[in-house]
Amino acid sequence: MSKKPSPPPAAADSEEYHFSRQIGHLLRRAYQRHVAIFQAAIPDSDLTAAQFVTLCAVKEKQSCSLNDIVKATAIDQATIRGVVERLKARSLIVVSPDPLDGRKLLVRTTPEGLALIDQTVPFAKQVSEQTFGGLNPAERVAIVYLLRAMAQAEDN
Repeated sequence: MSKKPSPPPAAADSEEYHFSRQIGHLLRRAYQRHVAIFQAAIPDSDLTAAQFVTLCAVKEKQSCSLNDIVKATAIDQATIRGVVERLKARSLIVVSPDPLDGRKLLVRTTPEGLALIDQTVPFAKQVSEQTFGGLNPAERVAIVYLLRAMAQAEDN
């Protein structure tokens, strides 16, 4: 059992806590905005952002395990199982036992899944543009750099 860290000592000049100024809240708001833009822009109304990124990860890896998908997408194991089931039900991926390890499942993209990726990528690029909104080129580079650094901090 890990011990939770104790809160830092209160600074004499500490300012009042405002949740709306906190990084977690701001990241969540930006993500919610991005997902809303994605859902409005993507022609396949049944395709979610999580499903699209999963399809792209499986395509990139060609044949991979659920753990590989979790690592590539940063979607938790429980959620990825549901995403995979929905993609499988739409015949966008196939799931089969690993011939080398019967306990492991391998996921592959079907021709229909590959076609959907190809149809969706141009719209996904527009979604990225719209998510950046009015940020200038330097701000775009900076936010991508900082988000990558934050995401990789847990890997160190």
